[in-house]
This record gives sequence, C-alpha cells and structure tokens, in this order.
Amino acid sequence: MREKGFGLNKTQDQKKKKLESAQPVVQEVPDISAHRVLVANRGEIAMRIMRACKKLGVGFTAIYTPEDEASGHVALARSLGEGKNIFRVSSYHDANELMSVADEAGCTAVHPGYGFFAEDFRFARRVKKRDRSMIFIGPSWKIIRELGDKINTKRLARSLGVPTVPGSDRPIYDEMEAEHIAKSVFEFQEGQGIERPLVLVKASAGGGGMGIEEVYDPDQFRSVYRRIRNYALRQFKDEGVLIEQRITDFNHLEVQIVSDRSGLNPVHFGTRNCSIQSTGLQKRIEVAPGFAPETLEYTFDANRVLTNIVEYSLTMAKKVGYDNVGTWEWIVTRKGEPFLMEVNTRIQVENGVSACIARVRGHEGVDLVAEQVRIGLGEPLGYTQAEIATEGVGLEYRLIAEDPDNNFTPWVGRIEHFSWKAEPWLNVLTQIPLDKPYEIPTEFDPNLALAIIWGKDIDEAKARGLSFLDSLQLDGVNGSGEPLKSNVGFLKSNTPRILKF
Repeated sequence: MREKGFGLNKTQDQKKKKLESAQPVVQEVPDISAHRVLVANRGEIAMRIMRACKKLGVGFTAIYTPEDEASGHVALARSLGEGKNIFRVSSYHDANELMSVADEAGCTAVHPGYGFFAEDFRFARRVKKRDRSMIFIGPSWKIIRELGDKINTKRLARSLGVPTVPGSDRPIYDEMEAEHIAKSVFEFQEGQGIERPLVLVKASAGGGGMGIEEVYDPDQFRSVYRRIRNYALRQFKDEGVLIEQRITDFNHLEVQIVSDRSGLNPVHFGTRNCSIQSTGLQKRIEVAPGFAPETLEYTFDANRVLTNIVEYSLTMAKKVGYDNVGTWEWIVTRKGEPFLMEVNTRIQVENGVSACIARVRGHEGVDLVAEQVRIGLGEPLGYTQAEIATEGVGLEYRLIAEDPDNNFTPWVGRIEHFSWKAEPWLNVLTQIPLDKPYEIPTEFDPNLALAIIWGKDIDEAKARGLSFLDSLQLDGVNGSGEPLKSNVGFLKSNTPRILKF
C-alpha cells in the first residue's frame, strides 16, 4: 500500500507544492503539561516559578539546602507539588547535584530563576547537550554566551548603530593598553568640561554591580586595574577588564523583552526606571514606565528617549534571534542621551513591576514568569506588539535587612513579626513565613520581600507606596538582642523623588 501523498506525477506534485505554499503556516502548539520543571533556585523567585508551573498545569520539582529548611519556598513546594516535588541538596551551586535531582525526579526542563546558574551558558549548554537532554528555560546557551559577554554586546550594539558607553570595546588584558585607554577617557571628559573626571574599571564577565571601581586619580589607575583583574580571575575565571567613562549623573532604565523559541518576532513590555540604588549600585526601588512625562518635567524629550531605547533593544533582539525573556539595561544622561550598558539574559527580580501595568488584548494579570515557562517549553508567543498595552504606574520596593546608614551593611538575626495591610493594589512576594519567627540564613543576601504597588499615575503609586510602608510591621533581633535594621526608612525617604531627574 502506498503512503498517502506518494505516487503523484510531476505535474500533480508541482500543483500540490504550489497549493501548500499558498496556505498560511500554522505553528504546532506542544502539550507542555507533559513536562516537569526543576526549579533550580530558592526564595521568592522559586515560589513564583512554582506558582507559574501550577497555573500552566506543568509539574515541578523544587530544591532546598539545610539553611533554607524554614523558607517559604519549601513549604509552598510541599503544598502545591505532587510526587517527587522537593529534594534537599547541599548547595544551589552544585550542577552535578542538580542534574542528579532532575534525573531522579524525571524533570524535562530546568528553570534557573535569577542568580546562580541563570546566565551561565556552560550550565545551559550542559542541560541541553547531556545524554538525557532537558530544556533550559531561558535563552539558548549560544545567545547567553554572546550577550553575556559585555564586550560582544558592545560590539554588536555598535555594529547596529546602538549607542554604548564610551571606552573599550573588548576585554583588556594588557596593563599598558589599559592605561592608554584610561588616559584617553580622562582627556575626553576634561574636554567636555567635567570638573572631576573619572574612569570606571569593571570586570568584563561581572554583573549586578560586582567587580566595579571608580578611579578619579590617573596615578591610581594601575593599582585599581590590577585589583579588578585579580578579582575577576578569582570570581569569574576571566581576568578581562573593561575601561569605561563613568557617567555619574544619570538614570538607570531597562527594557523588558519577550520572545518565543522562533526568535523572529520579539516584543517588549515597556520600560522600567531603577535609578534609586544603594551605594553599591544595587537596586532598591523600580518603577514602570521608565519616565512620567505626562506628570513630571524633564529637560529632554522623555517620550522620545523611551521610544529610542525600546527600538534599539528590539533591533538587537531580532539580530541575535533572542528566544526567551531578557532585559536591556540603559544609562540615560541628564541631556537625554541613552547608552546601552548591558543585556541580562534572564528573568529579573523586578519583572513583576512591568507585569502589573501590562495588558494583553485588554486583559490584566500578565505573569512574565509564566510567560517565560510557557514559551521556554515551546509554545508560540501567541500575541503581537499591537496587542500589548500598559496602564498606570507600577512601583516595586525591595525590602532588605540592611543598615543604609552603615553603607547598607547586611543585618543578621531573627525576624519575629512581619505583616502589612492587604490592599487590592498591592502584591507582596516573600519567602519569610508569616506565622512564626524566621532566622535569616547568613549564607544568602538578607532579602526579605518585594512589594509591588499599582497606581493610575505616579502620584497615586507613590501615595500607595508610602501607605504600604507605613502599615508595615517588621520586627526582629540579632544574637546580641539588638533590634532589626532594615531599609524601610531609606525607601520612605526616597519615594518622593521617584522618576524625577
């Protein structure tokens, strides 16, 4: 018996091909419910991933270390999961152990969250290429490798006409060459009339504010260069160093990009402003959209800047075939000049502040973590840029046990009481149990919660933000009986200047 479609003569075959080419291509939608995701992270992001999997009908397996036994993500895994849904591991950093858990639980995919292995292309490649291949829920490993290197990113950007921060466009390993570039950057700033020029020295493989120092005195450059180079070698196994112009009077903006596995039609979910940071350049307040020209005055065309950075980001995403969620990070000067800083090839802590103002086909409730899981497992995006809109202003506070008056030094101790007034415009994400004391693990950053607030405009968002902070009950003691130190006061004092330049 012939197989269907076989045995056509040449004329019939040509007609059949012509007819098929005229039909619209329908992308096959995979059944993602057959998958099981290893949640290779901890805390609130692990909880978000678990809830996203539950929403999508996808199984999951979570992990925890002994230090995290009391974490809310462990309790949530036990309450939501089925079967082999929670495993204890010795470290979140042990790839071999994670792979063993995945095999034991029958996982078909790995979600790294943020931090840990999220932007490690070698880990992503291993997940994909091992004998029992799995899906890495994030961009493909080749894209992580290409955009994870700040130098490659800068070169790509410049080739597409995307503005980047002045300085080296490749890792510098030679000390004499580094000094020459630094001298030229100092001279450029002096020519611009900058009274106190400085150079930024940073590890090319670093990120998140790690491995960065400022140099004001050219005579001190060599010692700083050597220190950063040695740090980079220890932390990232790559001693490459970037030499850049340090732009001190700027706003830090981001563009949220989402694309399915085809990589053909990336879309954006607007912009965020992350300019309120600690002295260590760690974000503390995020706002979406990135500027509020309808309410606040700027010395430049803020709408044009937002449009430009979105278009630049999409241009780069299309060029590389970006195939998951990602964030393009920008510096915008007081003159309204945008410079691409880097690309984060992962979901970010602040994705919720973009999601809370996003509307797809007019519907509220966009969950960017769920979107990441869905498209990561192979589903098509299913909507176009024209079907995405934003409404209102989103505000996110990072609640952290730290001492802002002492260089944001982490606080170590026990949380004895943590509560707030529930509101329809408020979403608090935390791994801290609310019904019993919680000892903050010293092995991790003392992040307590993320508070995401929605308002119809920037004024309402700020008012609601302050109302939340005023309602917050947060108490604790350390081993010496001293009371909890947190950044709540810092968040309150900085709320009035949100989105102001």
